[in-house]
Amino acid sequence: MPVRPPARLPIATDRLILRPSIGQDAHRALEIRSDWNVSRMLSMASFPPDPAATERWFADHEREWTAGEAYRFAIVIDGRMVGLVDIDGVDENKGTLGYWIDGSAWGRGYASEAAGAVVHFAFGTLGLARLEAGHAFDNETSGRVLRKLGFYNLDSVRRFSHPRGTDIMQYRYALDSKSTTSSPPRTFRPSRDRPRRAG
Repeated sequence: MPVRPPARLPIATDRLILRPSIGQDAHRALEIRSDWNVSRMLSMASFPPDPAATERWFADHEREWTAGEAYRFAIVIDGRMVGLVDIDGVDENKGTLGYWIDGSAWGRGYASEAAGAVVHFAFGTLGLARLEAGHAFDNETSGRVLRKLGFYNLDSVRRFSHPRGTDIMQYRYALDSKSTTSSPPRTFRPSRDRPRRAG
């Protein structure tokens, strides 16, 4: 891993700006996660979302980045936040990939595009050796995203789902940096341009 966390710079892909999330993103996140179909797929999210807890969480993102604990990016299209992608639980040489997308933006490949860019960030910029990820048993779309990125299935475990209020099966995956042979897409690059702020 780098001696110190990298600068909080946005990343540009073909269609997206991934910019480090900030406290002001909490309001838009509440809108997105007020959709049951989004929140039910998140193991730790409350439903309906708690405004105060969401604001505290987003307000802590810059500290997490500086401490090297987590790296979170707002997914932005035409100046509007449509989701979040992150590397969480960073511990020495590994971390956990996560993402969620506004339901109105599903089915367009944004999750794969955002997650792929952040995988390259994790291995190339952070120098991590391994990423892990997981999805609910009934979220096969997320499974396809992970397999497309090269993740392989580890196992399945029962895990408590906070939004559903019950235990569900979670399928867990991993990806090792040495098994990643593809190069970053031509348009994947750190961007110093100031993106328009998300709504």
